[in-house]
Amino acid sequence: MAQTPKIALTSLSSCAGCAAKLSQTILRQVLRGLPQTNGRNVLVGSSTGDDAGVYQLDRHRALVQTVDFFTPIVDDPFSYGAIAATNALSDVFAMGGRPLSALNIVGIPQETLSPKIVAAILRGGLSKATEAGCAVIGGHTIRAPEPIYGMAVTGIVDPAKMMTNANARPGDFLVLTKPLGTGIATTGIKRGLASRKLERKVIALMSTINSVGAELAERRLVRAATDITGFGLMGHLSSMCRASGVSAEVDPGSVPMIDQAIADLIAQDCVPGGTEQNLIAANRIVDWRAATRPQRILFTDAQTSGGLLLCVAESALNKVLRLLKKAGTPSAAIIGRIVRRRKKLICMTR
Repeated sequence: MAQTPKIALTSLSSCAGCAAKLSQTILRQVLRGLPQTNGRNVLVGSSTGDDAGVYQLDRHRALVQTVDFFTPIVDDPFSYGAIAATNALSDVFAMGGRPLSALNIVGIPQETLSPKIVAAILRGGLSKATEAGCAVIGGHTIRAPEPIYGMAVTGIVDPAKMMTNANARPGDFLVLTKPLGTGIATTGIKRGLASRKLERKVIALMSTINSVGAELAERRLVRAATDITGFGLMGHLSSMCRASGVSAEVDPGSVPMIDQAIADLIAQDCVPGGTEQNLIAANRIVDWRAATRPQRILFTDAQTSGGLLLCVAESALNKVLRLLKKAGTPSAAIIGRIVRRRKKLICMTR
């Protein structure tokens, strides 16, 4: 009996991972025309562009709700599912919550992908939900021209301890828990320019759960945070600055990069479309004078399942760094500080 031919999942997607997001500029235009939900139980809605919505149940409990899905970012079905689930779960951890349950979201070109491949994608997602203590309780599937997978996740948080992107304060240190470059790396993989070693490294990084966010919040060590995904470091930091009414200084030399191979790929102009889109948007709000062209590309690179960007008060910094080290986060880099509002939202400093 003939075997089903092996299919490279990324060959079926026009735009991979979180790089498929609408630009921040377009998204703001869309949301501007919609009425805001301002019920008294809505603690976090869409107005601040945060990672998830938060709906208060009682004095000590609130639901954290999010949804995230994208087209294949790697070719291996299990890894694709694991990365997509990790990315969706991260929104809950970025708010300081813990995920409770999840629903699968699946779009499949059924003439192209076999049930066996679809099952492998779902197993990958289930593996990460299980690791995070989250029950997968169902989902929905449709036929689609491109593969799509992700999750709608519901979590729980104490409203008095939650982290939001609107609580950054001048003087806070900016700490990043994963290095940058996944968008560039995965584009390099798709173009055949990246090594197998880099591919393994990037898949492991994107599959690393940001569960440390919940512990940081529960210990009241951090009140402001966001996770770095499709809008890149500059995009998500700018959203935090807008929501908090502050600006930020970033030291380009302190921002971690996955591997020197990322710089080599940038030199080969291996830059995803989502990153180019982010850079155009960032040019209006960032003072780039202290950053090189490669650094500008890295800092706007469209990440998939990136790390947490934490705003940490000086009094809590050592405790946070110790906790991150104990948790084994891929990085714990101090990359800058929050400052009072300036004309430019973000400034590169040396």
